Amino acid sequence: MSILSHIFLLSAVNTPPTLSLVMMTLVIIVFMVVLLSNRMILLRVHRRMKKTEHTTSMLQNAVEISGNEVVRYDLLDRRIYKLYGKMFPDKALTADEWRKHVHPDDLEETLEWIHQVAEGSLKRAEFYYRWNFDFTGQSPRWGYMHNVSVPEYQKDTKKVISVISTVLDETARQQQEEREKELSNKYKLIFENSIIGLSFYTPEGWLLASNKMMREICHFESDEYDDFFSKTNLFELSPFRECCNPEHLEELWICHQSIVPERDIRDYLETRLHPICDESGKVVYIAVATRNVTQERELYLQSKLTDSQIQQANEKIKAYEEELTFMMETCEMRAWRTTYKEKKVQFLKGLSTVEREITISDYLQYFIDDGETVANYFEEPEKHFSAPMSVLRKSRPIFNEAEPVIWYQINSVPVFNNQGELVGSFGLIRNMTPFIQAQEKLKLETERANDSGRLKSVFLANMTHEIRTPLNAIVGFSDLLQAIDSPEEKKEMIRVIHNNCDMLLRLINDILVLSNFDANAMQLVPGKVDFSREFDLTCQSLQQRVQEPAVEFQKDNPLPSLLINIDIGRIQQVITNFVTNAVKYTHQGHIRVGYRMEDNGLLYVYCEDTGSGIPKEKQEAVFERFVKLNDYIQGTGLGLSICKAIVEKCGGTIGVESEEGKGSTFWFRIPVEVLNE
Repeated sequence: MSILSHIFLLSAVNTPPTLSLVMMTLVIIVFMVVLLSNRMILLRVHRRMKKTEHTTSMLQNAVEISGNEVVRYDLLDRRIYKLYGKMFPDKALTADEWRKHVHPDDLEETLEWIHQVAEGSLKRAEFYYRWNFDFTGQSPRWGYMHNVSVPEYQKDTKKVISVISTVLDETARQQQEEREKELSNKYKLIFENSIIGLSFYTPEGWLLASNKMMREICHFESDEYDDFFSKTNLFELSPFRECCNPEHLEELWICHQSIVPERDIRDYLETRLHPICDESGKVVYIAVATRNVTQERELYLQSKLTDSQIQQANEKIKAYEEELTFMMETCEMRAWRTTYKEKKVQFLKGLSTVEREITISDYLQYFIDDGETVANYFEEPEKHFSAPMSVLRKSRPIFNEAEPVIWYQINSVPVFNNQGELVGSFGLIRNMTPFIQAQEKLKLETERANDSGRLKSVFLANMTHEIRTPLNAIVGFSDLLQAIDSPEEKKEMIRVIHNNCDMLLRLINDILVLSNFDANAMQLVPGKVDFSREFDLTCQSLQQRVQEPAVEFQKDNPLPSLLINIDIGRIQQVITNFVTNAVKYTHQGHIRVGYRMEDNGLLYVYCEDTGSGIPKEKQEAVFERFVKLNDYIQGTGLGLSICKAIVEKCGGTIGVESEEGKGSTFWFRIPVEVLNE
């Protein structure tokens, strides 16, 4: 039951009806007043809460829009708490942790500002410091912080209990200011140190600023000021007073001689005037760029006098470049360049065309035998490449596969940087294989020449003996022939004289043939012959040379007729030399001479004997000049070399098959043309 019900019951029991009604009315009125008061209080509280929430939201939005972070430094527990923002971690930071994130160069000053706020000596402190945004413990990530700190007091006291700080990350703005400052300084430096003179004037023609080059051109009194040009209007100076209308300024470019007696100027200048306008087209500045071309003009005048010489020099340079390029291409020469830092090797064909680029490790793979040595060179380049050097190295081909092994001559000069450090090498690489091969051939030819000289000495000594022997026999038996009456003895002496004459004749013929070979005068005179018939006639003549009773001369003529086109005289000479040589070394058995036609159009001729044979190691040497296997047997050592020259002249091949102690077979093959009857 409510209070009003209780009051109503009491009044109904103890009071008259009229009084009860009045009291009841009063109670209702009081209740309504209390209810209305509570309602108003609640509304007032609600409005204040709304206003507080609105104010808080506004402040939060303001903080969020401004980009500020809010932190609170509690002086009692010495911890920093994040009140708003994302820059600081949610976990409270200790004072020591906070100090580690402030740049060491800014820490002392930052602590001094906070200390003054914490003591209450400053009501507001505004300062900047650099802050490390990295909380992972990795490399620092520095930014610029704008800090505003105020003290927070204990309620109803002046004791500071914490420091409230709003922090704004101004890294981007600071970096932008630094870039703008750097750019401004750069443009200022460019303006001040430009290679041309620059000046800026007001639209009315009064000097505002001039750079260093303009001050030098105009002979200013000092770097700061010049009385004459500061007090003289631009449009009163030549050539602007003649060429410019101040009311209607236009772009002007002119080359003129400037004469200013007040500043002792008598130079030729190249000047450009450029009006700088705003968006509406109104002139706000006048820029004047000037370049002193006095020396250039003098050089130009001199160059006009020497145009022909310059043209000739250019033509010579061009011809030199073409010759150098041609020489490098035809001589298989390349320029090369290596950088030790990048570990690369470039090969240049001509003057500047990069033909190939490889790493140093790949380059080392080309060297044969001494690749490890070269690798050691590149491991310590300062030790091996600090001075010019030239080496000859055997390598696999770098630029083509023409030869399996190539000798390269490599010239190297060191390349240093401005600090004197060795950074690379430059030089030439040239294919020296033809020269090495020529050197080897020259060595062999020298050895052969030495052997030839020695053999010729032996030959001359042999000639003395070989010629004297038949001459002595001819002269001696000719003298005895007059004193002998017996026909049988005379016949024998005549035979001996005839044999020695034949021997002497063959000796002289060999010498003549040899001289023709050396003079390249030997000529082949082919003709149509019946080789079978000529072979029979040759064998009849050669059979007479076999004087040993124990030696049988055999002939192998398989064809009744063989019409071919050859120089029969030269072929007979080869067969004769084969048989003559066999007669000297065969003392029993047989000497067989024969031929056959082979399917490939080659005529095969051989001479087989059962003589002493030839050692295997000397079989190739028997066809060389002045070579005799037995110095005690008569002969010049030219017969087989003459046979080889004749056969090769005919386009054929010659050889010997021999076994020591069993005999030899000398043979040759020559291409022939078989003719019809």
